[in-house]
Amino acid sequence: MEMDAPRPAEFCRELIATLEAADGRRRRRKRDTTPDAIGLAIKRELLEAAIADDPAPAAFEAWLLERCLAAGPGNGGVRAMALSILEEWRLAAEAEAFRAWLARGAPSEDAAPREGEGG
Repeated sequence: MEMDAPRPAEFCRELIATLEAADGRRRRRKRDTTPDAIGLAIKRELLEAAIADDPAPAAFEAWLLERCLAAGPGNGGVRAMALSILEEWRLAAEAEAFRAWLARGAPSEDAAPREGEGG
């Protein structure tokens, strides 16, 4: 697949910043958010593994599939998060504005303030 996207490891490093906003929204919900927290943890594990393994862009989809297969039966959560990552990576290849937002650290009012920042 010919893409104008960063290497998957670089993309995943940038995408981790989006998890802070997702977690901020999750914490404000007035319902049990345990499933959301589990999904975010699975997604973070996949992103961190992709950073460590640094698969080639042409091999990224196969790399994600291998992670799903390695999870074995009941891999629905891993498969859902892998598909989410793949869709976001494909979006980054097509949408300059999305790539630029990621490169800026995925700023969001939903993100919890980092240590030393106001909020």
